[in-house]
Amino acid sequence: MTAHIIDGKAIAQEVRAEWKVRADALKARGIMPGLAVIIVGEDAASKIYVGNKVKACAELGIHSEHIALSADTHEATLLAKIAELNADPAIHGILVQLPVPKHIDSNKVLEAISPGKDVDGFHPQNVGALVTGSTLFPPCTPYGAMKLLEKTGIEIEGKHAVVVGRSNIVGKPMALMLLHKNATVTICTSRTRDLARHTRDADILVVATGKPQMITGDMIKPGAAVIDVGINRLPSGKLVGDVDFDSAKEVAGWITPVPGGVGPMTITMLVANTVQAAERGAK
Repeated sequence: MTAHIIDGKAIAQEVRAEWKVRADALKARGIMPGLAVIIVGEDAASKIYVGNKVKACAELGIHSEHIALSADTHEATLLAKIAELNADPAIHGILVQLPVPKHIDSNKVLEAISPGKDVDGFHPQNVGALVTGSTLFPPCTPYGAMKLLEKTGIEIEGKHAVVVGRSNIVGKPMALMLLHKNATVTICTSRTRDLARHTRDADILVVATGKPQMITGDMIKPGAAVIDVGINRLPSGKLVGDVDFDSAKEVAGWITPVPGGVGPMTITMLVANTVQAAERGAK
């Protein structure tokens, strides 16, 4: 068996085209969706991520503002900037690129963003509402992973989904979103005993650990759908996921590559959330 490769780039383009129609409908009414992205400091990876987000906005023809602040920016200055954007009717979505410098409290930053403009889905109010399935904005990475499953036609209802990783950004919200689609969900952590016993029982396996290639082919149920959220750079410079792709693809039924799997979807769903915020404000 060789797995079907889930092409995140192609699906992202399909989803962006769907949201472009909605963005164009807003613009026809004189409403331009707007996203503000704030980056504090000179983190190279963050700069790449922000650049990709601005590019995605340009593809959909929506307004974006890239606000770059120096690494020594005071916390109060950043919070004041967020307050200014909260009050700006031209901005429908606000994102502060994480991580922020250590002298800034990231929790205060996330709480300062208006829940109605929290297009990353990290405000405590939106995170809490995710439990009941009523969040304004699903977190972009698990939202993108769910969209990959949907667009690939992989059935979720009644399936056993195993999520490896319990981060607030991916693992926990991913588990909740799968539950809302009537999957039976198991969450595994770094302290899970006999991890392979759990992963081999998964019809849908989502891996978000930050540990390169930790899930190997012998840990996967034949025919399973494998969603690899990780992205790691090896000493050789090669980018790999949290799943050992070469061995996993010989066992899985579907698998996302790294790069080109979940990554393009994360940015796509950020833009989708921004357009949705603008739609909500236009009612």
